[in-house]
Amino acid sequence: MSTTATNSTSSSSTVSQSEYNALVLASLIPLHAVLVGLTWILHDYVVTLEDEIRYIWPQKFNFSKFMFIWIRYYRLVLHSCSSMLFRFTSLLAPTLLRQIFVLRWILSSVWLVQGPFGVLKLSCNFGSMQSMDVPNGQALLTYPWSPLLILFKVAAFNFILFCGSIAGFLWILIFNHSRRAAVIASVIHLDLPGCPSVHSGIEWAQWVPATIFEGILFAFALAKTLESSISSLRRKKRLSLFELLLRDNILYFFGITAILVFNNVNLVLHTNLALTKTSLKLMVVTVTHIPWFSYGPFHAAVGVMTTRMLISLRKATIEKSVVDMASAESETVEMMNTGAQKSIPRLRSLADSDTIVFGGDSGGTL
Repeated sequence: MSTTATNSTSSSSTVSQSEYNALVLASLIPLHAVLVGLTWILHDYVVTLEDEIRYIWPQKFNFSKFMFIWIRYYRLVLHSCSSMLFRFTSLLAPTLLRQIFVLRWILSSVWLVQGPFGVLKLSCNFGSMQSMDVPNGQALLTYPWSPLLILFKVAAFNFILFCGSIAGFLWILIFNHSRRAAVIASVIHLDLPGCPSVHSGIEWAQWVPATIFEGILFAFALAKTLESSISSLRRKKRLSLFELLLRDNILYFFGITAILVFNNVNLVLHTNLALTKTSLKLMVVTVTHIPWFSYGPFHAAVGVMTTRMLISLRKATIEKSVVDMASAESETVEMMNTGAQKSIPRLRSLADSDTIVFGGDSGGTL
């Protein structure tokens, strides 16, 4: 009773009671959404733990293994800390609370750009190298350089796009962060559960660079997949590792692109407020009936799809190695059997003629 009265009194000078109730409701939704994301991550972790132990742990420690561990366990720690932090926001000072939420937002946002998209870029380059069957060592001296130059141009173009998306993302992030304190200054003192669900400025453009970059990657992967699929159908050839990688990338690119587009549309609709000296006009949710639920589900979806793609790639690589070894052994056995079958009639003819051969063609006979 006293808490409600205090809240009403403290908020009367800045927002009305209806606006305060809307702020409380808008702040409660992300608290439940982050729990949904944490549940999804834990479920995926339990389901894929066996594959991780079988295909990832025996691998030598390298950059790809480090990125897998980072993406998989950092998002788990991030969602766990977010869930606990949202439950104890009322015990923290407003200034400290503001800095904690801004720091968490920056770390999670930078991870989303550098982590999965960096892994995707490495995966695409790996798939291109696999499809070209580029030799190593002395064989490079006699290898035609045209495919290598094409690969270098593609990698350089993708790297420029990647750096441009990061630069645009960080600029918008810093711009929004420098004005975040002023945006939530009128509501930070209110007894709201969690972080105030208030957006303004150019926050709607936060994910536009990543969406453009992802759209270009998706178009490239789609074109390459169509080309390789048509070629395989004509030759009646089984899917190779490169084609399998492209297929997984298609699913991954489509999923990430869909999430980014949904995130952009949702954020544009919710960055629909105007701050005045006396009142705060909240966003209108009646357009789509979709409230702002924070980036929690987005973090979970990106992490789940990235780790599953990496596990699938590693599994396909191991299975391809096993198939290649088995085919090589079968070819060796077949060659040995063929050679033995050819040598048996010769030995029989030599035995029938009572002739012993010394030193091949240069030797004598008895």
